[in-house]
Amino acid sequence: MKAFYCDHFVLHLPPDHRFPMRKYSLLRERILAEQIIAPDDLLVPDAATDEQILRAHDADYLERVVSGTLTRREILRIGFPWSSAAVERSRRASGGTIGACRAALTDGVAVNLAGGTHHAGRDHGEGYCIFNDSPIAARAMQAEGRVRRVVVLDCDVHQGNGTAGILADDPTIFTFSIHGAKNFPFRKIKSDLDIELDDGVADDVYLEMLEVGIGRALALAHADLAIYLAGADPFIGDRLGRLGLSKAGLAQRDRLVLEMCRQHGLPVAITMAGGYARDVEDIVDIHAQTVRIAAEMQRAGW
Repeated sequence: MKAFYCDHFVLHLPPDHRFPMRKYSLLRERILAEQIIAPDDLLVPDAATDEQILRAHDADYLERVVSGTLTRREILRIGFPWSSAAVERSRRASGGTIGACRAALTDGVAVNLAGGTHHAGRDHGEGYCIFNDSPIAARAMQAEGRVRRVVVLDCDVHQGNGTAGILADDPTIFTFSIHGAKNFPFRKIKSDLDIELDDGVADDVYLEMLEVGIGRALALAHADLAIYLAGADPFIGDRLGRLGLSKAGLAQRDRLVLEMCRQHGLPVAITMAGGYARDVEDIVDIHAQTVRIAAEMQRAGW
C-alpha cells in the first residue's frame, strides 16, 4: 500500500503550540519500525501546483499566501506564522492527497500521512489549514479524467466547514461530516450530509450513528472514489475533541468506513486530519492503527 509523507517539510512551532507537528515524523518512524508499510512504498509527494490549487481556491488568496502578504488577521485565523516553509509544506500535503487518490484508484486504498486540512475556505485559511487538500485532490482526479464523482467522508471531530463551502455548488463531489455539535468551527457551513454529536458521545453511539451516515452518504454520492479524513481527535484524551471514543472504538470506526467503501467497490484515499492529545504518542497510536488497518485490508484483497 502506498503512503505519502511530507514530514521533511514540518514547521518548527513554539513548544507550547497546540498543533502537534511532531506527530508526522513520529508516525512515519512508527510505520517503518513496525513494518506496517514497506520502505519502498513510502513516497515524498510532489507539491500541488498553482493550477491544481486554483480549482479550489481563489487566485488572489493563493497569490497572497505565496507572496507572504496575508494580513495579521488572516495569519491569526490560520493559527501559525507565515513562512515559505509553511507554504511548501501545505503544497506537499495537498500533493500527498493527490498522490494517495491516484494510488488508491490503482491499488484500492492509499494513505497520505498528513492532509485533512478541511477548514481552509476558498479565499482564506483557518484552523491550522492553509490549502484544503480534499477538494484540490478530488478536482485533480476529475481534471485528469480518472473519476467523475467523489465522496468526502470526514470523521475529524470538527466539522469540515471549508470543504463544505468550497464544494457547496458542486453536485459531483458529495460531502459528509460527523462532528461535535458544540465544537469548532462555531459557524458551520452545511455539508451535503452532517451528523452532529453531543459532547461526551462514546464508542457505541458514535459507531451506530456513523454506520447510518456512511451508508446514506455512499447511497447518495454514486461516487467513483472516496477521500476519508481519519481524524484522531474524537479520542477521549484529545484536548480539543470533547468526545469520548477509545482507541479501540476508533479502530472500529476505521474498519467500518473502509469495509463499507469496499463493499461499494470504492477506492479510498485516507488522510490523517486532526489530533491534539496531550501525549503525542496517543495521536501516533491512533494514526498508525488507521494505516495498519488499511494495509491489512488491502493485503487481504480490496
